[in-house]
Amino acid sequence: MFLVQTPANADRTTRMRKISVSGIATAGAIAAALTLVPTQAHAAEHTGTAPRTAATTTKAAVSAKTYPDNLDGWIRQSLDIMKSKGIPGTYEGLHRNIMRESSGNPNAENGWDVNAQAGTPSKGLLQVIQPTFDTYHVAGTSNDITNPVANITAAANYAADRYGSIDNVDSAY
Repeated sequence: MFLVQTPANADRTTRMRKISVSGIATAGAIAAALTLVPTQAHAAEHTGTAPRTAATTTKAAVSAKTYPDNLDGWIRQSLDIMKSKGIPGTYEGLHRNIMRESSGNPNAENGWDVNAQAGTPSKGLLQVIQPTFDTYHVAGTSNDITNPVANITAAANYAADRYGSIDNVDSAY
């Protein structure tokens, strides 16, 4: 069907554009307002006298959460730490690599590859060697390479530096 442009059609088109722009602007204003409205939990954080920075608020939020002592909990805790430190990665990317590297065993150790032959076996959920763990260790996590959260977070930090994200790793790294 072919629409002939008439003054009435042009007027209707102009009105529809104004309504659309107005609707988009209103939706944007509502979205912006909602991001600025504090939640009750957020408001409660600010009842003390000391000013809080984004870093202290994030650190307090991460440490205030509790996580189950299992693979799901270790991944979720690591993701919260990673988010607070700006380290990219997703649950799926971490889980996929953990299952390939250690089958979810935090005490897994590779005693046969080239690293092990050189005296530095890969350890933990994401099979990290000690020098890599030491270089990419994330402050606030355990210094124990087999600690699940420390191992995941250090490995994700390494993968982010080397590959952009743990999500980009699809084989031994």
